[in-house]
Amino acid sequence: MNAEFFAALDDIEREKGISKAYMLDRINQALLAALKKDHPTAADNLFVRVDEAEQKIELYIRKTVVEEVEDPDIQMLLDEAKKYNKKAELGDEVNVPIETKKFGRIAAQAAKQVIIQGIREAERGMVYDEFHSKEHAIMTGVITRVDPRSGSVSVRIGSDGETTEAMLAPHEQVRGEILREGDRIKVYVLEVRRSTRGPQVLLSRTHPGLVKRLFELEVPEISDGIVEIVSIAREAGSRTKMAVASNDDQVDPVGASVGPRGGRVAAIVDELGGEKIDIIQYSDDPAAFVGAALAPADVIEIILLTGEEKSCRAIVPHDQLSLAIGKEGQNARLAARLTGYKIDIGPPEGS
Repeated sequence: MNAEFFAALDDIEREKGISKAYMLDRINQALLAALKKDHPTAADNLFVRVDEAEQKIELYIRKTVVEEVEDPDIQMLLDEAKKYNKKAELGDEVNVPIETKKFGRIAAQAAKQVIIQGIREAERGMVYDEFHSKEHAIMTGVITRVDPRSGSVSVRIGSDGETTEAMLAPHEQVRGEILREGDRIKVYVLEVRRSTRGPQVLLSRTHPGLVKRLFELEVPEISDGIVEIVSIAREAGSRTKMAVASNDDQVDPVGASVGPRGGRVAAIVDELGGEKIDIIQYSDDPAAFVGAALAPADVIEIILLTGEEKSCRAIVPHDQLSLAIGKEGQNARLAARLTGYKIDIGPPEGS
């Protein structure tokens, strides 16, 4: 049975990726737990010996040789001791082998549960490690369930052979976006947490990181580091502003991001359900950066204001005020978040 036992461990290692050393450690614990249930007074005298080379697992109980036995779990007579060690004398300790078939039913069940739990913990650990490495990455998943009461969406995602159910909470979903079971969607991995039921993967469709990762997938210059995404401000489902810069004077960062005939940005807009995306060129000059961020409005002048808080005043023509502010203040709000400046928008003085 020992040979079959070790062969089973090889199968587990090969099929599930759980190391034999880990399983042997768990099995050692399981066998000790089972032994202690059958020999409660001999807990400190029990031990397991694993010999991989000989493919043997041996169980022992250490007993002291005495003239009169008071506790048979930890003591034995000299005549009996000599069956295991011919040189045994009174006061010696003798290791007595225990046959696993003599385990009681409860003890054997305890051993089985520890082994099963060990496999589950190892599998959960492997899944956690795999998906933890995907934090802040973009993944494609399949919607498996939409909870009609809470609005939460379960998404099946996979990586390198590992799969798990992840959660897309209502507040991480794009308002107005219709998600159905069986749909394939791209999601941003917000966080991976450990839990008693295995790893808990939290997803988002609203995080600015989703837009950034989509551009990294779609635009080679961004994935290669030639073009850098400096900042993103997003109101999911409606509009995104993204500032880009180039590390190569020969490459136009805005043109590369938009793509030939707008093809690259169009693909991302489609993925985001028609969300508008404004791409502007980043500038080290705060005034120039804020002015560009207020596009599509034309800006006459940006006046930087002194003080601890970064703030400025944007001067725009009368006919550009509503465009600069945007519907319900969205354009100005996104420009402020993109640049980090508080922006006061107004017409030229005296006009």
